[in-house]
Amino acid sequence: MSRLSIPTVETSPEASKPLLAAVKQSLGVVPNLMKLVGHSPAALEGYLSLNGALAKGTLDAKLRERLALAVAEFNGCDYCLSAHDYLGRHVAKLSGHEIDAARDFHSEDVRANVALRFARRVVELRGRVSDTDLATLRNAGFDEAATVEIVATVALNVLTNYVNNVAQTDIDFPKVTAKSVA
Repeated sequence: MSRLSIPTVETSPEASKPLLAAVKQSLGVVPNLMKLVGHSPAALEGYLSLNGALAKGTLDAKLRERLALAVAEFNGCDYCLSAHDYLGRHVAKLSGHEIDAARDFHSEDVRANVALRFARRVVELRGRVSDTDLATLRNAGFDEAATVEIVATVALNVLTNYVNNVAQTDIDFPKVTAKSVA
């Protein structure tokens, strides 16, 4: 059971209700994470705004889902692993093999593999990557905008991982469990 309450859409703060309605319109459901973050309309608006902006960026949905899976595995977030396993399979259309590989910061797609390796360096080193790490990313065709978006995607997923790990959010997707906590 979640350590922080998960309100219904109806019992959420008034300022969160239109944001949650937009989530429902987009996804068809309002996941527990969104209702939980909706305790703070400011936090929900910030999360949804950054997530929406990154969806319009240079990284495609497949790479964003791979990054989300990798960061969730690193942080031992079962909620995010469950959500992004589902989204990876049903929205981004990743294979089960690619989902499993992403959880280990790998991909058979060469370009995605470089991005995942860079993301691993970002989380392990808390952003203090080397010049070599950046050069490897550039050599794989990622420009400065894509580099910033990879870091922002990592940070956005760290945010949701931490919220879910603090709250122990009730999982409302088919459950996936982290292999081990980093």
